[in-house]
Amino acid sequence: MDIRMPKLDGIEATRRLATRRCPARVLIVTTFDLDEYVLEALRAGASGFVLKDTPPARLAEAVRLTAGGEALLAPGITRRLIEHYIRQPSPDEQTVGRLAELTEREFETLRLVARGLSNAQIAQRQFVAEATVKTHVSHILTKLELRDRVQAVVLAYETGIIKPGRTPDPA
Repeated sequence: MDIRMPKLDGIEATRRLATRRCPARVLIVTTFDLDEYVLEALRAGASGFVLKDTPPARLAEAVRLTAGGEALLAPGITRRLIEHYIRQPSPDEQTVGRLAELTEREFETLRLVARGLSNAQIAQRQFVAEATVKTHVSHILTKLELRDRVQAVVLAYETGIIKPGRTPDPA
């Protein structure tokens, strides 16, 4: 989906798709690298946001990941999004309370998701099947009332589970 399209812009089209009974996964592919577009697209329900100058192989991988239920952002966008959310007020008590509902393994999985690891990489670190990781991620999203992995990453940074600029946990 592009941001600017004739008749209906990509953000509104994404919003409409997200409200369907069986919502589609939407990957925004655009030339418009503006924070306001990124934030609005994610709020509308987009699962990813990349720029049109993304190399073809990476673009194809982004489509596959999004279609497979993953969420992703272009690296430069990820950094700016994190900085935007860091400047926001602390999460409310209700959100913090929901974090307490996570099991130890779900909490660990959330940390690894927030570090950008794929389900396969998390499964390898946790010595479990990839299907088990998918189950953990599903439970995390349900318990925290989140739509997708992007929102989980944002929440992890907002609540201080992950701190910007720190190196990933050792293998």
